[in-house]
Amino acid sequence: MLSRVGGLELDICCSGTMAALRTAKQELRKEIKRRIAALSEEEKRQQSVVVSQKLFQHPKYLSCTRIAVFLNMSDEVHTEEIIKDIFKQGKTCFVPKYKISSRHMVMLQVRSLHDIETLPLTSWNIRQPEDDDNSREEAFFGGGLDLILVPGLGFDPLGRRLGRGKGFYDSYLQRCMKQLNSKPYTIALAYKEQLCQEIPVNSNDVLVDEILYEDDAQTVTSDK
Repeated sequence: MLSRVGGLELDICCSGTMAALRTAKQELRKEIKRRIAALSEEEKRQQSVVVSQKLFQHPKYLSCTRIAVFLNMSDEVHTEEIIKDIFKQGKTCFVPKYKISSRHMVMLQVRSLHDIETLPLTSWNIRQPEDDDNSREEAFFGGGLDLILVPGLGFDPLGRRLGRGKGFYDSYLQRCMKQLNSKPYTIALAYKEQLCQEIPVNSNDVLVDEILYEDDAQTVTSDK
């Protein structure tokens, strides 16, 4: 199997070992990070605007009432305008809380943009609720989610996703499928530089349903 990003080609067909897969993913992450780093802040802003506008017109977004959205890192599609629109439309908004030590993630409700702005910063320089904040609804136990907006480093046309290696979203979606017998619809938000010909994956990697990026809305097929 060949994975290609730009001029990089990774051959992992000769070995089915986990070590080979990890190496392939690590090399692909490096290449995608280089491509994103080459974007100016204005280019990232412009692409983020296009992706946001595509989302605002998307039937799944228009019909959803409970939505989870990531608070973007500097190399991810900007989500602030999306968050503003979620509150404007009266939808219930959830954001991730990552538990680094256990690689566990929950989705907790936030009530306003100001609420988000008052959350503490993590070592990743993103905001999330405090560990002892028990006042927020956890989506998994409060009615689930209709839609999850998914971050990532790379994506391919089949919905395969390359994350940062922690497995937070894969584990969360697997829990949804196991305990709720279904998973929320997932839309990945990406810069066009994050699109790959093929992402190397294993059985633990959960596909996304759709990818939104500047050139097109890429519909993909995933196991539901």
